[in-house]
Amino acid sequence: MKSIDTVIFDLDGTLLYTLEDLRDSVNYALEQMHYPKRSLSEVQKFVGNGIYRLIERAVPEKTALQQVNQTFEHFKAHYIVNCNNKTKPYDDIMVLLAELKMRGYKLAIVSNKNQAAVEKLSAIYFKGLIEVSIGATETIHKKPAPDTVYKAIEALNSSTEHAIYIGDSEVDIQTAVNANIPYVSVSWGFRTTEFLKEQGASTIIDTPLELLTILEEVKTGV
Repeated sequence: MKSIDTVIFDLDGTLLYTLEDLRDSVNYALEQMHYPKRSLSEVQKFVGNGIYRLIERAVPEKTALQQVNQTFEHFKAHYIVNCNNKTKPYDDIMVLLAELKMRGYKLAIVSNKNQAAVEKLSAIYFKGLIEVSIGATETIHKKPAPDTVYKAIEALNSSTEHAIYIGDSEVDIQTAVNANIPYVSVSWGFRTTEFLKEQGASTIIDTPLELLTILEEVKTGV
């Protein structure tokens, strides 16, 4: 890896524990449609490809498109109001971000969560730390397409040669591969270490502060 000055993070499962709020909004939407509710472990398996795909997976099999869309609208309306009820940063994430900022790294969030929720949570937790926060919109391809990563890099006035991507899922691994940038997978999120290894992850960290060691090794050429 060449010298890294730009660190791009996934949001859900990487910076923030959001699973219970996602579960609650999914079940609110399902309840409005008189569908069976989903467990926390089920929702954990469903996340990663954006909230529409989350709802597609959560509704009963063979649900008609119109009902899927209606469920999705219920979810969006509930989640934007309730996205921070139980959500919190993972342990030492705030310490990590403050240290990266102090060391001069450019920081960004790239998420498949919708843009409004990304902006809301970023403003609550990461104001003054993370400069760019990009979520899903109708005008740009979501992960694992590299488009949102490229957009973040451009907004930070950086380049792929100097960027690294941090995430917790197979979608994040493929995103980094598609963007042709190095990546680090985290074990504290929504996928297991074993699963990440099966998906090709070669560098996996168990605590946020381990990232500082990796970046320092890159800088010193170790």
